[in-house]
Amino acid sequence: MSAYPINLKQIKIRVEQKKLYSVRRRKKLASNFLRFDDFFPNVKEQYNDFNEKIIRVDGEIPPNLPVSNGDRFLFISYDQTYLTHGLHKYPAKFFPELPRWFIKRYSSTKDTILDPFSGSATTNLEALLNERHSIGIDVDPFSRFISKVKTTPLNPQALEESSEIIFGKIVEFRPNKVSKEDIPNFPYRDNWFNQEILLELAFIKKIINKSNYSEDIKDFYRVCFSSIIRAVSNADNNCTRTVVRKKLNKKVYPADALTKFVETLFLNLPKIKHFSDKCNKTIKTEFSKNSDARKIKFDDNYFDLAVTSPPYVNAVDYPRTHQLEIYWLGLCEGSLTPLKKMHVGTESVSVKDYKQFHKIGIKEADVTLKRIFKKDNRRSYIAFKYLHDMETNLKEVYRVLKKNGRYVVVVGNNKIRGELFENWKYIMELAERVGFKTESFFASEIIKHFIKVPREERINTDWVLVLRK
Repeated sequence: MSAYPINLKQIKIRVEQKKLYSVRRRKKLASNFLRFDDFFPNVKEQYNDFNEKIIRVDGEIPPNLPVSNGDRFLFISYDQTYLTHGLHKYPAKFFPELPRWFIKRYSSTKDTILDPFSGSATTNLEALLNERHSIGIDVDPFSRFISKVKTTPLNPQALEESSEIIFGKIVEFRPNKVSKEDIPNFPYRDNWFNQEILLELAFIKKIINKSNYSEDIKDFYRVCFSSIIRAVSNADNNCTRTVVRKKLNKKVYPADALTKFVETLFLNLPKIKHFSDKCNKTIKTEFSKNSDARKIKFDDNYFDLAVTSPPYVNAVDYPRTHQLEIYWLGLCEGSLTPLKKMHVGTESVSVKDYKQFHKIGIKEADVTLKRIFKKDNRRSYIAFKYLHDMETNLKEVYRVLKKNGRYVVVVGNNKIRGELFENWKYIMELAERVGFKTESFFASEIIKHFIKVPREERINTDWVLVLRK
């Protein structure tokens, strides 16, 4: 019995200490800047390692901040865990200040915003908080699930009552309260998890599913549950590929799952309550199950603004990143390959497709694709297919945007087999071929993503394209 000493009071004290440290660190960072001018007190100029001028913005980005083509910005985010933004880790996601800036700069209250690659719903959550309706599109059911939870206000009284019941049940955990049928079966399960952790996770899932509260309330607890799964597995916590690294020598102990789940609730319950109080209940946020970024099932001229950050070409395998969470949540069983093939930028391609060289019809892009083809015909086809899919997306967004509506695309470059793949330039040309006009383009230096691209393939700059219909 003594193997599971769950002390709620001690866990709550630790969480409060972590929150206090976070607040102090934010204040310290915010004090470390020089004025750009009197109108923008949180903006300063500095230079990067290549002696390029960088415009640094700490925190909130002024909606009327001047932008010139080719400018380089360094945005220091303080809001990555604000309200429900930090409910769940997600690779290569927006920091909230960026879509918030675009939403305030290019739209008005009650407008309708589209994110065709919605990921973890950063754009949609910011649209909601700024009183804009929004639609999010993502082919991944895991993405749609956490997005729905992050943008759904909950009843504070029901949260209070349900959390007390869940805390009470957690401290009563005993291994004999879990049966074999409670533990989901999925590939290599017993390699990913120690036996004690399997029992604890199954118990947490069981008490959530058997509670008598609404599905919205249960889904909040399920996302909190999902957010600890990687940490208590044997897999590397910080890699986008779910792998066990023996050199890492990761230690997971009995009671870790129970303790981390309680910590997560203490951290996130105040945030979801604050969010629920803050958001306007008349604003609609929807995550379309039937649409795809390449086939948007909405009428012509429907949206006022579109804001997105599409996947990197061949950089992130989203289903593989979240496979343990997907299995525990029951969103998929067995092979993830069918889900992988649905993603833009997927590496799941057929041999027959990449035997021949494929052109996209843009001179600079085709030269790069040819160089990659000579080294690796499969990688060349993956890059071609990515550009082809992005052109299809551009056509669809052009169709559903209102006249003079903007499509803001934040896109990263990378290297493929040693060749620089300047994604932003190719997408800008594709957009103009579709009918968009490029209103502006500028660079955003990347500080930190939950993403580990191999060093030789990583480019630490995103490019922002503002395209106008």
